[in-house]
Amino acid sequence: MSTLNLDDFSDLIERPDGGVRRDAEERRARLVVPQGSLGRLDELGEWLAPAQAAVPVRPLTRPRLLLFAGDHGVASLGVSRRPAGGAEQLVRAVLDGESPAAVLAARLGVPVRIVDLALDCEPESLPAEVVSHRIRRGSGRIDIEDALTAEEAEAAFRAGMALADEEADSGTDLVVLGDISVGGTTAAAVLIAALCGTDASVVTGRGGEPIDDLAWMRKCAAVRDALRRARPVLGDQLELLAAVGGADLTAMTGFLLQSAVRHTPVLLDGVVSAACALVAQRVAFRAPDWWLAGHDSGEPGQAKAFDRMAVEPLVDHGVRVGEGAGALLALPLVQAAAALLGELPERPRPTHAEPEA
Repeated sequence: MSTLNLDDFSDLIERPDGGVRRDAEERRARLVVPQGSLGRLDELGEWLAPAQAAVPVRPLTRPRLLLFAGDHGVASLGVSRRPAGGAEQLVRAVLDGESPAAVLAARLGVPVRIVDLALDCEPESLPAEVVSHRIRRGSGRIDIEDALTAEEAEAAFRAGMALADEEADSGTDLVVLGDISVGGTTAAAVLIAALCGTDASVVTGRGGEPIDDLAWMRKCAAVRDALRRARPVLGDQLELLAAVGGADLTAMTGFLLQSAVRHTPVLLDGVVSAACALVAQRVAFRAPDWWLAGHDSGEPGQAKAFDRMAVEPLVDHGVRVGEGAGALLALPLVQAAAALLGELPERPRPTHAEPEA
């Protein structure tokens, strides 16, 4: 019998300290640079202070790129430019430093951690540290069957929670969260459509490697069919993830919630992390206070999810490649905000002349 009760997160997750936020705002008003002149960086600095429970803000010195990897059975319908089961090659490109995310992470000095939840390959073909949290080999074809069993969904969710604890315990001060998947954007579109009450065509995009019109129509049909299976289980978020999410998306949702419990800030990437954030918000409404939307990927589902959560992406460069690349482009902005709000001096306090005798 399961002992996992998602309702507990509503009690466990607190908002960032409001008193620290007020202290940060008061300190900002005393800085030599006029208040408001730093634009969005002012907002970021005042978000970081309560997230860190520190005034002045501390520099971000230990960020990490964390990538959840998995294959999705729905990819066999031709909804992606990549072949079904092709996520292993994407993982290898990151490991070999040959993907955009790997290049950016190396340039920014950000360590990369890849976690295999459901890659469709032999575990022996990848480094042991990558496959240590694998739940199954590929998630089910969500248009006709559940992505996971109930037991697998709980195991994936707990794996995500464990990863959040590992990052918090290791001193990671900001997680850049991304995915490596084939078929993952289809599952994400289903989750977003189900939670926002929209039709398939409204949230279905063309993926990181844009597909043609025929493939897009196949993707819309797959999302539509999966939606019929998702709607009856909307009241139970773990059941929803088991039905139409997959091991990687389920683990990512658990990770986001437990990161909020542990007060670890998270920078979201594309439509997959946005979908998981939307599910996590349904579980605990205070959780999004611990996350930032990194960038606008151009995926309609991501825009819908961010709008529902009332978050605004930090950058919009049209980056669609996934794997955390877009969010990595936003990381220097967050680091700049921490540096400016933490290191700019305060205005000298006025001195009053001594009265004459």
